[in-house]
Amino acid sequence: MNTLVDLNDKVIRGYLISLVGEEGLRMIEEMPEGEVTDEEIAAKTGVLLNTVRRTLFILYENKFAICRRERDSNSGWLTYLWHLDFSDVEHQLMREKKKLLRNLKTRLEFEENNVFYVCPQGCVRLLFDEATETEFLCPMCGEDLVYYDNSRFVSALKKRVDALSSV
Repeated sequence: MNTLVDLNDKVIRGYLISLVGEEGLRMIEEMPEGEVTDEEIAAKTGVLLNTVRRTLFILYENKFAICRRERDSNSGWLTYLWHLDFSDVEHQLMREKKKLLRNLKTRLEFEENNVFYVCPQGCVRLLFDEATETEFLCPMCGEDLVYYDNSRFVSALKKRVDALSSV
């Protein structure tokens, strides 16, 4: 299969697994060359047809699969021919990185700008305003809520943001 991508690269492999799962990755790795039908892919890879179709749809949504329809002139049936194209994977990874960085920064800002209280039993974590509404009692079990120092979490978020920003 000519994917123009190193499927052994940990980042790319992890990204594809997050998209299509282990079975989907196996399908990608074993997919026959050229344009093929979903049935041919299932037969050649040993992956269930439903999994093949789900994987192809996800890859298509993410612009990693190209589909061409062909109509049989005698029966009128449509045949869908598929091939993979990972030439844009680096660009997709950069978009994912930017999205993750944006989400981490949003979470960091939220954590830095709020005060939290938790149930010692681990039931809930509430904002200060929410804790005052429950009179600093856990709404689940009735225990007294205690102040939660999130500085370690904030520090971990900052490290993650810095690490992603520098790459």
